Amino acid sequence: MDKLKMHSPDMTQENITRIRELFPNCVTEAHDEKGEVRFAVDFDLLRQELSDSLVEGQQERYRLDWPGKRQALLTANAPIAKTLRPCREESVDFDTTKNLYIEGDNLDALKLLQESYLGRVKMIYIDPPYNTGNDFIYKDDFSENTDEYFVRSNQKDEEGNRLFANTESNGRFHSDWLSMMYGRLKLARTLLRDDGVIFISIDDNEVAQLRKICEEVFGSGNFVNQIAWVNNITGRQISGLGAAKTYEYILIYAKNISNLSVFTISINFAKSAMPDAYKGFNKDIRTDERGEYAVGDTLYNHNRIFNEETRPNLVFSIYYNPDTGAIEPDNIGVTKQDFVELLPHKNGDGTHKYHAWRWSRQKVVNENYDLIVLPTNSGGYEIYTKIREFNKTILKDIITNISNGDTEFKQLFEGKKCFDYPKSSDLLKTLFGAVSISADSTILDFFSGSATTAHAVMQLNAEDGGNRQFIMVQLPEVCAAGSEAAKAGYENICEIGKERIRRAGKKIKAARPLTTQNLDIGFRVLKVDSSCMEDVYYTPDATSQKQLSLFTDNIKKDRRDKPEDLLFQVLINWGVELHLPITPKTIQGKKVFFVDENSLVACFDSGINDAFIKELVKFQPLRVVFRDGGFASDDARINAEQIFKQLSPETEVKVL
Repeated sequence: MDKLKMHSPDMTQENITRIRELFPNCVTEAHDEKGEVRFAVDFDLLRQELSDSLVEGQQERYRLDWPGKRQALLTANAPIAKTLRPCREESVDFDTTKNLYIEGDNLDALKLLQESYLGRVKMIYIDPPYNTGNDFIYKDDFSENTDEYFVRSNQKDEEGNRLFANTESNGRFHSDWLSMMYGRLKLARTLLRDDGVIFISIDDNEVAQLRKICEEVFGSGNFVNQIAWVNNITGRQISGLGAAKTYEYILIYAKNISNLSVFTISINFAKSAMPDAYKGFNKDIRTDERGEYAVGDTLYNHNRIFNEETRPNLVFSIYYNPDTGAIEPDNIGVTKQDFVELLPHKNGDGTHKYHAWRWSRQKVVNENYDLIVLPTNSGGYEIYTKIREFNKTILKDIITNISNGDTEFKQLFEGKKCFDYPKSSDLLKTLFGAVSISADSTILDFFSGSATTAHAVMQLNAEDGGNRQFIMVQLPEVCAAGSEAAKAGYENICEIGKERIRRAGKKIKAARPLTTQNLDIGFRVLKVDSSCMEDVYYTPDATSQKQLSLFTDNIKKDRRDKPEDLLFQVLINWGVELHLPITPKTIQGKKVFFVDENSLVACFDSGINDAFIKELVKFQPLRVVFRDGGFASDDARINAEQIFKQLSPETEVKVL
């Protein structure tokens, strides 16, 4: 019989839980005074997370270390003075599309997306370099502190963050790859919604290391699956020891696994694409007061990681009345007359008693109509979920018979092989389609390559009527001289990716002309570049009094006549989503940008006076921005602020 604890809650562990939610990499395992393993804070890493300079100090603990790890964390957290510049001529449906194509270093891009898309991305898919020794990885600059990095990043630096061949002869073969991935994954996690999920393609070279850093970044309890994608059933006929390799991996981690739904796919797809993996699906169709349903999986979580210690809120009794069919949750050991107590299955790891349920108490109360209790062969009972959409089934962790990515790509590019090893859009459709989404879910790919993710999103939207949006990020890696891509006229990978989206979009619409009239096949091209602001804006202390006369305008000369460049830097800094509709209007001869109607209004023209402000205030914008030097006089600047306070007090007014 268990004893009552007879003491107040362990506030230290509760505080550690809160820290774990914010910084899962800073919570590790350690022995307490009794020699028992408990969660503990890695204060060295926590100090590094909260510091803008390198923190020294080592302690023995359970974790993955490599040369450059701390520097990678420092670089990921360091601010940058860069922006995203719109490129209308390379875009499709610039004014109306909700899709983005970002050209530039993905570390910079992830930083620039932090304000606008913090906690707003539903899914991330990436196909990073596999570190085979024959591919290229990003070379980040870890030789400077935060201040130096911030100052340097204000400039157009062709040497920083470049690609390099990481051969096995390099003494930092694994370390360089881990450093590249670590910072980018940390930034990516912050963009995910609480119910968000990330898919990462990888092979044997780095899968073990990748799982370790993902456990640091996302937390080991948020591991979902390691899927085997059979991409070559005949096996790779290469020299070497052991069996021929037939598959790659797709690692799946959740932002918060308790908010993640089951991955489901259509029965028709399961039968045609992966028949062997789906032979055992229960097709027993039943009926209740809500209609037809199929019996799904048992309610308990099969993963022994989830137990009374890691998920105490998901370990409780469920009581079933065989006579009335009532299903009610309660505490373990509570006696209920005429009810049978159902417990989560025994954990069997020697430490914990029970697995956790997949549902919370409240969900059992609110949705018990979607639970069914069936007798077992041993005379007991088992609780299952009901599948209302019984034309769907749970995705299995092996995927086969997916269309070939090379063939698909060549069909779009007149048989030319302009890109090596493109992923199959069918593979990504399977993954994206299996995740429960809302109408406006955003999917991010920051190693977008040939833009298979964008292709898959458009195709899936065309098939199921969804409204998913994509954000592609790709470094403009130069196509090798003499390559088929170079011969076809493509200078870099970004040109290939953008062209694929254009061609795929047209093909998808042509195949379904009646149902895809409103399908979004456009994309806004945004390019990572240096800030629109002069250096003195960031480092005024480095400018002498004599030099100040040179900076009557704090905006760079080549950006002063490009108001849309200024607008996107404002959107980034104000945390406004970059895909929102932009409507330019002319008011009293001045160009004014209205973003998402009146969510943000911007005017960067000069000569702003009282009459213009009084006209603008009629729109009651939520936010408004002007150039600091754009007012007709100092009095006009002061009056503008007062006019908004009087006539539109809710408007937030700023200048740049």
